[in-house]
Amino acid sequence: MAESENEIVVEDPTAPAADSPAVASTRSAGIAVCLLLLAFAALMAFDNWRTGMGWASDGPRAGYFPFYLSVILGAASAYGLVTAFRNRDGASKIFVTRDQLRRVTQVFVPTLVFCLFTQWLGLYVASFLLVAGFMRIIGRIALWKSLLTSFVFAVAMFVTFDLAFDVIMPKGPLEALFGY
Repeated sequence: MAESENEIVVEDPTAPAADSPAVASTRSAGIAVCLLLLAFAALMAFDNWRTGMGWASDGPRAGYFPFYLSVILGAASAYGLVTAFRNRDGASKIFVTRDQLRRVTQVFVPTLVFCLFTQWLGLYVASFLLVAGFMRIIGRIALWKSLLTSFVFAVAMFVTFDLAFDVIMPKGPLEALFGY
């Protein structure tokens, strides 16, 4: 498409670079997901078999329904594996490029750290750090705007959940310092 003098072309900053190498094909991603689901189904089936997946005199035991759900999940995963191995077309289709994986990792790793920090720092301090980090590092927003927005967000969450609705949220040392 030819560009005219009046037309402004804006590149999508979220679009992957055309020269970014492939990291995984759709076939390998499908096989990995099916294997993970099959392992999860086996673990759940074993645990529910151990708990008791049979029928008792007063009705089904605790593991009855979850056991059969795990069997269904395992069968579906096995079917997906067979389908993925038989389908050779997926090996040539790109599932994720290096640039796309880098962007996913930029969100996944801080979110995982947030979940871990919530255990020690409490929800509000961890949320403050997550929002400030995302705004500053990924959004490249000024430090004072990032800190102010994060502080207002954390206070709004505290007021909403702890004070207004009286919902028990994970607390950390800062809340204990203020007596909450």
